[in-house]
Amino acid sequence: MILTMDIGNTNIKIAVFDGPEMVHYWRLSTTRKYTSDEMGVMIHHMFQHKKIDLKKIEGIMLSSVVPTVNFTVEHMCRDYLGMEPMVVAPGVKTGIDIKYENPRELGSDRICNAVAAHTLYGGPCIYIDFGTATTFGALDEKGAFLGGCICPGVKLTSEALVSGTAKLPHFELVMPDSVIGKTTIANLQSGVLNGYVGQVNYLVNQMKKEMGYENIKVIATGGMARMIAEKAGVIDEIDGLLTLKGLRLIWEKNHPAA
Repeated sequence: MILTMDIGNTNIKIAVFDGPEMVHYWRLSTTRKYTSDEMGVMIHHMFQHKKIDLKKIEGIMLSSVVPTVNFTVEHMCRDYLGMEPMVVAPGVKTGIDIKYENPRELGSDRICNAVAAHTLYGGPCIYIDFGTATTFGALDEKGAFLGGCICPGVKLTSEALVSGTAKLPHFELVMPDSVIGKTTIANLQSGVLNGYVGQVNYLVNQMKKEMGYENIKVIATGGMARMIAEKAGVIDEIDGLLTLKGLRLIWEKNHPAA
């Protein structure tokens, strides 16, 4: 079995795979205050709760966009799991031709999404990851990463709006029934969420024009994917675990015998 870990700005997503099958999936809060011992104890408890034998873990594949947490996680892997994690970084085989001017600038989570999107859904395609930031990636028919765009995530947008104004209240991220709201809360929900739907539709349509292909599939992942996809007409597939699946695929590319 393989343990995959995706360290994001808000959550650390963890999954155990037995071959292509996901055995279980967990989330931890991303906090810089955890020690390696605290994190190791939590991992042990999570495995015990689901009756998964830690001794059956053959390897660990790690992606991170929070460098300050990496040392703690890597230290935990060595002390509590008895092995060195493989990190998505330059030199690791991904099978993706990155068309960036500087390929080293591309985040490891975006590489994982690209690998999974092309392998599981084919190309050409566009993936959208609705995380703390929302990232878009464009892949050609051979799986080459052409580029993309990044914008603030839905939660980050709502928090910035409230914290940057004196009288606007905090509000729940629930899609309103209509665009024209009758209360301040409904106005905020409509502006942020319907506005985000419009942004996604525009960016995807423009990316499709620039890519120049027909039948470009759009895959969405991340915490807010389902809510936005229900309103945005451009999303074809929702795969909430795309990044973790990409980590498993990258592990297999680097350990073909396993």
